Amino acid sequence: MALPVREQFKYWGIAAAIFFFLLYALGDQLLPFFLGAAIAYFLDPVADWLEAHGFSRAIATGIITISAIIIFVVLALLVIPTLIEQAIQLFNAVPQLARDLGTFLTERFPSLLDETSTVRQSLNSLGQTISERGGQLLETALTSAASLINVIVLFVIVPVVAVYLLLDWDRMIARVDELLPRDHAPVIRRLAGDVDKTLAGFIRGMGTVCLILGAYYAIALMLIGLQFGLVVGFVAGLLTFIPYVGAIVGGCLAVGLALFQFWGEWWWIVAVAVVFQIGQIAEGNFLTPKLVGNSVGLHPVWLILSLSVFGALFGFVGMLVAVPMAAALGVLVRFLIEQYRNSRLYTGVSGTSEPEAEE
Repeated sequence: MALPVREQFKYWGIAAAIFFFLLYALGDQLLPFFLGAAIAYFLDPVADWLEAHGFSRAIATGIITISAIIIFVVLALLVIPTLIEQAIQLFNAVPQLARDLGTFLTERFPSLLDETSTVRQSLNSLGQTISERGGQLLETALTSAASLINVIVLFVIVPVVAVYLLLDWDRMIARVDELLPRDHAPVIRRLAGDVDKTLAGFIRGMGTVCLILGAYYAIALMLIGLQFGLVVGFVAGLLTFIPYVGAIVGGCLAVGLALFQFWGEWWWIVAVAVVFQIGQIAEGNFLTPKLVGNSVGLHPVWLILSLSVFGALFGFVGMLVAVPMAAALGVLVRFLIEQYRNSRLYTGVSGTSEPEAEE
């Protein structure tokens, strides 16, 4: 005999409350495990593909691990030091950029801005603050003992967790399936499949889009000769994960830097703008439709709201679970709407989903 609906809600509510309490209380400690699980989930299709081509799960996991180590070593030797160096230089250059902006406005709009005006002083103060605070923040993040320990923990625990989860992923899914309530197992499997389809389309698809666009922006801006092009490309690619934000922030930052660096050489400023325009055309017409698809079911506003709410409540780890939670809630809401449309509450006495036409 199945449990009454009231009892089921009680047990599921208790489970959800425990989950969110642990997320709030142990967010920092759980971060490496969430990251490891996300990496394993991202790479599971690669392991399945290798298995389908005759490799065992252990060998497939080993191939993926060795490939990841090689890629990480190459990035650590070639890209990461340059990225950090450019980021520090950008923080240090902000005061000069602010002074140049103030001089530019003073020369062209003397009635609005002079040497002693509030706006001029605000620009200088803003530039100095960003330089001091930004540089201090970056240097502290890179040099403090606690941060180094946290980074070491992340670099040690996350790969280990990811490898073990990737190796046992299919067995874990089968084990979880065995523990599902028998009366509700078919519905839960269907909902879990819809959530997996949504996440696979968005996380794996958008992750690939971010990598492609980030590499494109960085390489193109560096070929043009834009200072801090690698940092701008990295920021733009990373923020592409949030709809429209990557293009807006990266484009404004790149064009703003180009105005200071190439003032008077308009073709280079136009070239920087064209780089981002080409990136947006490629993303909207080719990358996103092919890699993400149109049936993901995660509306940009819903995604931004989820990132904001979970980030504010649970910090960085909250932002990691925001997308899965948004996907799960979206699937659940669509399921509830489907149930409602098939219920007597919606169809009424007639039992039809369409209202009768008046004669």
